[in-house]
Amino acid sequence: MISPGSTIGIIGGGQLGRMLAMAAARLGYRTVILEPQGDCPAGQVANQHILAAYDEPNALEQLAEVSDVITYEFENVPVDAAETLNETKSVFPPPEALKVSQDRVAEKRFLAKVGIPTAQWRIVESEGDLEAALLAFDGKGILKTRRFGYDGKGQVKFTGANGESAKAGYAAIGAVPAILEAMVDFTREISVIAARDQEGNIKVYDIAENVHKDGILATSTVPVSVSSTMAGLAADAARKLLEGLNYVGVVGVEFFVLANGTLLANEFAPRVHNSGHWTEAACAVSQFEQHIRAIAGLPLGDTRRHSDCVMENLIGDDIDKVPELLKEPGAVVHVYGKAEARPGRKMGHVTRISKRL
Repeated sequence: MISPGSTIGIIGGGQLGRMLAMAAARLGYRTVILEPQGDCPAGQVANQHILAAYDEPNALEQLAEVSDVITYEFENVPVDAAETLNETKSVFPPPEALKVSQDRVAEKRFLAKVGIPTAQWRIVESEGDLEAALLAFDGKGILKTRRFGYDGKGQVKFTGANGESAKAGYAAIGAVPAILEAMVDFTREISVIAARDQEGNIKVYDIAENVHKDGILATSTVPVSVSSTMAGLAADAARKLLEGLNYVGVVGVEFFVLANGTLLANEFAPRVHNSGHWTEAACAVSQFEQHIRAIAGLPLGDTRRHSDCVMENLIGDDIDKVPELLKEPGAVVHVYGKAEARPGRKMGHVTRISKRL
């Protein structure tokens, strides 16, 4: 356990790093951010900002020197950098979680290994591979780059319509290594946020139902009307993942719910997750505090809700709604401090409390 007054290093300076730094401060910890962008959301609230690339050797050395434990706020942190830091200071979640999550093929294989079902998929390394995979899936599927895709980026959807070209689709993602996932006829998308501490204890939050627009999460609603069996399957999947990676910290796991009640994992994120932002307003211990507790060696907190709620992302010009949102009873607003509102850019979120339990 690291005592209050210790320093937590956070790789990444976005809004997730910001909320982690704020949660750390509430528990008496100092934070240092490694982020190449100046005036970043996390840098505005952290005690120190190392302004450098994520893999810059001198910056990594400095981060290790000043930190008692290190974490990260996004999954595209260079694995080599995390492994280098882990040689002298504990890095949580473990670098292996980064390695698995950064490659969709490695991720699918890991999920299968620990017994978590997914949609069918095929490796695509050429235009010919894509043509063969589409043939196997009746011309339908979602082509995704193996690495660095997020918020719908690096994806092409094939609907089976005439005129859709494998050549054009492969070119659209930059002709890079990819996978084709079979189209899934799902009725809803859900996610679960879970945490594992350094002793192997696990806590799971309630399931959220998610709605995406243009590949970006728009809303997360809690509670969601799923059977206790399905909720148990989602929680069990999170536990299998956490234990399989010897994980420490918070993880987000996204699922498709099929009409026949089948639950298929879509992907996981080795970090606090956008679909868990509602915990900030509806739980005594948010996902951000839970993550800090886990990596600091503290006991995990209570995951029960005290309210029903809907979390809505404020994307692009939605940030202009803040003055009106602040007038709403039961609305908890978080603005990320980003200087420029751009289409598709997450600028903040609002969680509306609809009922106290």
